[in-house]
Amino acid sequence: MNLPTTAAGVHATLANAFNTGDVNTVLSMYDFNGIIVPEPGKAVSGRASFEEAIQAILSIKGKMEIKTVYCLQTGDIAVGRSEWNITDGEEVKVTAKGIEVMKQQEDGSWKVLIDHAFGALENLVA
Repeated sequence: MNLPTTAAGVHATLANAFNTGDVNTVLSMYDFNGIIVPEPGKAVSGRASFEEAIQAILSIKGKMEIKTVYCLQTGDIAVGRSEWNITDGEEVKVTAKGIEVMKQQEDGSWKVLIDHAFGALENLVA
């Protein structure tokens, strides 16, 4: 399992792990004390909820691509903005714009503390 050693590497590592079905790497990239928003309006936390959200995304057949729009870091905290999609050939299964808060771990790797997968959508109402 190769976890990212830079905050800017989190998106690429996540996409690669999803595309290879590497559930363990995906799960290891999250801080379960944080929050994941697997669908608009549904924020969850805790290991069981994270696992359920990850399994739901992994069940979507296709290729995940994550484009890093920006990644701003100060010390051991970073915020990223992403544009991501899952496609199957020409068919777009999911497309969204996300916001992620990441925290550097003691071993130098980075974990996602808050993953708002749809947090940058224009019509999102909190």
